[in-house]
Amino acid sequence: MPRFLDAEELDLLASGAWILGTGGGGSPYASHLVARQFYEDGGRIALLDPDELADDDVVAVVSTMGAPLVFQERMTDADFALKPVRVMEAFLGRPFRAVMTVEIGGCNAFQPLLVAAASGLPVVDADAMGRAYPEAQMQTFSIAGLDMVPHVVSDIRDNDVIIPTASGWHEMERVRRKVCTEYGSVATTCQAPRTGAEVKRHAVLRSLSHAIALGREVRRAKTAHEDPVEATVAAAGGKRLFTGKVMDVQRRTTEGFLRGSLSLAGLGDDAGVSFDIAFQNEFTIGRRDGTVIVTTPDLICVLDTISGEAIGTESLRYGQRVTVIALPSQPIHRSAEGLRHVGPRAFGHDVDFRSVFGEEPA
Repeated sequence: MPRFLDAEELDLLASGAWILGTGGGGSPYASHLVARQFYEDGGRIALLDPDELADDDVVAVVSTMGAPLVFQERMTDADFALKPVRVMEAFLGRPFRAVMTVEIGGCNAFQPLLVAAASGLPVVDADAMGRAYPEAQMQTFSIAGLDMVPHVVSDIRDNDVIIPTASGWHEMERVRRKVCTEYGSVATTCQAPRTGAEVKRHAVLRSLSHAIALGREVRRAKTAHEDPVEATVAAAGGKRLFTGKVMDVQRRTTEGFLRGSLSLAGLGDDAGVSFDIAFQNEFTIGRRDGTVIVTTPDLICVLDTISGEAIGTESLRYGQRVTVIALPSQPIHRSAEGLRHVGPRAFGHDVDFRSVFGEEPA
């Protein structure tokens, strides 16, 4: 049977999902407030373990897409989150059994919770990335070769686009990205429906629980007056890469993405050293004194050195004291097919992937 999330878990999810967002996915702040208000009004959201899905159940896969900087001005609410789901149900001619997020990172961790608040559907404890990535073909369902359509893209007004057919994932991504840009670089989506069997076989399972556990560890460390960054590294099996101060941020919103770079100057043990990170919504590659030391699909996370809370690419500013850590990626992302979708070359970086954890490709 599904269990109901409690209000505290909403807070923990916001913290953990922001870490797993690797700089992107959009801040969960506004969506978290919407979910909290739903609880204060007496509502509850059910979390469904993937094993409780029947193989022929149909699951809605939802997201907010666009440029995180725009999310701060045009926020998602429960009705906006539900809108493409209802369009998809009408197109399919049948209702959904449950809802799940395409990515556990950032505000999209809350997207199925908002749909649940507006519809009563349970939320599946799973996602299709195990983190945040900026493009549709970067999800596990794409790497597994599943269908990419039908796909619904909605805006806040009375505009909805249904993509019923596409020649491939990349082509579908280009079409929906153009639509999103016309919408003002923010849209909500209901992606290709997934059966219970597909979710259990190809999704990243129990990722909401993982994000909640990360958030709980950050809170525990703060309460115990321990280093929350080190607590996160230990809890997630990660590595600390650099500690420093933000010296410069270059960013621009283009083609529905937030692209740019971050420059850090080292502090403490890293004094006298520079660290530069490029991003496309999410952090994609890090260089220490000009030498590449970390790339996607390893998770590159920039955390506030004192609080341990994540900092998104849209929130970086001069003078922030930050620590860069890496967390291990999902095995499917380290496979040959996975690297073709989410490795450094998928983001335009002409380097090979070498995990900071010394793992061979899966």
